[in-house]
Amino acid sequence: MSINLNGLLLPITTPFTTDEAVDLAGLTANIKKWTEAGVNGFVLLGSTGERVNLDESEYVQVIEALRAAVPQTLTFIVGAGQQSTRGTTKEIERAATAGAEAVLVITPSFYKSAITQDALVKHYRALADASPVPVILYSMPDLTGIRIEPETAASLNEHPNIIGMKDSSNDIEKFGETVNLVGQDFAMMIGNGTVFSEALQSGARGGILAVGCAVPDLCLEIYRAVQSDDVARAAALQEKLTPLARAVTKTYGVGGLKTAMEMAGYVGGTVRAPLRLPNDEARAEIKSLLREANMVSEARP
Repeated sequence: MSINLNGLLLPITTPFTTDEAVDLAGLTANIKKWTEAGVNGFVLLGSTGERVNLDESEYVQVIEALRAAVPQTLTFIVGAGQQSTRGTTKEIERAATAGAEAVLVITPSFYKSAITQDALVKHYRALADASPVPVILYSMPDLTGIRIEPETAASLNEHPNIIGMKDSSNDIEKFGETVNLVGQDFAMMIGNGTVFSEALQSGARGGILAVGCAVPDLCLEIYRAVQSDDVARAAALQEKLTPLARAVTKTYGVGGLKTAMEMAGYVGGTVRAPLRLPNDEARAEIKSLLREANMVSEARP
């Protein structure tokens, strides 16, 4: 199966109603708007999608509902990653049965001291051996404290069912080193919106960017500018994106992103406790950053 990992893919949020039920109608409405914006595909139920806050039946329900809503021409990836290899294998099977074209698998991290690079190699090879769909590695050291090192990615690249990696750090030097080690057939994707332009210039195939859920047009403009070798324009656009990207990921998290989405006309919804939506001061900052990015003429209150 050929999976298109070029351009902008959105790691979509899972909106919840005020009583914390999954808002499937809101999700499908967002999919329609994002599709019209021109994104290349979607990654659902990853860290941005609050996978850890959903039970198994909700996990399958969301995949099935969105598989019906997402056009077949767009890439459809599902997040996975339990703490054991056995548990992750079963989760991947559920995702594939429900319609996933590929899975984005985050590193286990609970027993952090035991998760060596060798352990990661064995873990991902076992998953790829068993998976009915292609596997994409997911390095998210800010959340997990675990990094997939360049040499580890290069070793895993040898497996025919491992097709790429999402790196959500902002370490461009390590990113470029990984690109050089894995070769052109392995899709390196940046997952950090603060360094999108730099990562593309360092060899990223595209981005899986949380901030893109609120400002897909700006992210797409950066991608197009780099593709056309307009480095100056890409840098100017990145300057607009970076503060917002930082605010809706590292500073205010998923709640901040959902707030930005609401202000930009999407269905953000609430988060599941113990996560919280931003306070009034944070909302004012997010609103200002959206305006500075010129992505909405007037951010909603």
